[in-house]
Amino acid sequence: MILVGAMAAVLWGIGMLTGAPRRARWVMIGVLLAGVIVVHLVLPDGHPLRMATGGQAAFWLLVVGFGAVIWAYGRGLALLRATATATPPYPMATPVGPVVAASAKTTFSDAELDRYARHMILREVGGPGQKRLKQARVLVIGAGGLGAPALLYLGAAGVGTIGVIDGDLVENANLQRQVIHTDAMIGRPKVESAAHAIAAQNPHVVVRPYHRRFDAAIAADLLADYDIVLDGSDNFDTRYAVNAACVAAGKPLVAAALTQWEGQISVWDPTRGAPCYACVFPEAPDRSLVPSCAEAGVIGPLPGVMGAMMAVETIKLITGAGQPLRGRMLIFDALYAESRVIQLARRADCPVCGAVA
Repeated sequence: MILVGAMAAVLWGIGMLTGAPRRARWVMIGVLLAGVIVVHLVLPDGHPLRMATGGQAAFWLLVVGFGAVIWAYGRGLALLRATATATPPYPMATPVGPVVAASAKTTFSDAELDRYARHMILREVGGPGQKRLKQARVLVIGAGGLGAPALLYLGAAGVGTIGVIDGDLVENANLQRQVIHTDAMIGRPKVESAAHAIAAQNPHVVVRPYHRRFDAAIAADLLADYDIVLDGSDNFDTRYAVNAACVAAGKPLVAAALTQWEGQISVWDPTRGAPCYACVFPEAPDRSLVPSCAEAGVIGPLPGVMGAMMAVETIKLITGAGQPLRGRMLIFDALYAESRVIQLARRADCPVCGAVA
């Protein structure tokens, strides 16, 4: 064994003196060990050469096996690092949002790189996806139960520009579920409270508050500044107005709704083959059949669950990750901890999106 060790050291030294690459030096040592194993397998027991090199082949087979395990472990770590930092090797869905030329790359500060590190090691997001998030412009309609968690998570995720429109003031009764607001903000505009909370959580994003109701008169001009719209409104008039505006502007709409213990969410996007809201719900139900949260109640964490889902779907749309809920609706029953996904189809005769190619 001492003889083999000395020979290996000599080969390594010769390799260093001649400038041979490390890999070549390991190959030379591997050839030496292979030769030793062959000697032990071919020569008879008690042969002087076998005795001088350990006497048994089993020891050298263990050495080779141990070395192979170490090499495989190192190789696996290298592949994991490459996977975590490389652009996904498979084709991604077409992202929604501005396409920025290579000459106009977005840069990140050291603080941002550290903040978004958990995104960047996801193969579905990575550095390119985080750049898309920083370049994205997202409008959230409603800073209430659904808008509150969606806004917080979009801001935390690094969405570069976030618009929020709501005409209401923070009320004490909101605080049971609208987690973006605090007791100190009671009586202040919800958009002001939301903008303050987002800026406090992530100073690297831009928040645009609009303290007013969303309506058709401002829809076209407002949506022109954004890539994706989230609807967290609490009334059917606004939902239909938002849907019509998004269809006209060709913007994807991430919308959720909830009551008591149940929520639903979908991505309405007829420009990309999915139905619009009016395809599935052509007219609003009778108000007596769908009471408001103030009338029917709602469990506090449910808006958080659905609003977080809205943020996830938005991030998927921006980065091109996974399969968004286009043409599908997810229904979540919190009371019995059940969820199901149903397929949705466009209506050719839909008066809102029927003319969309």
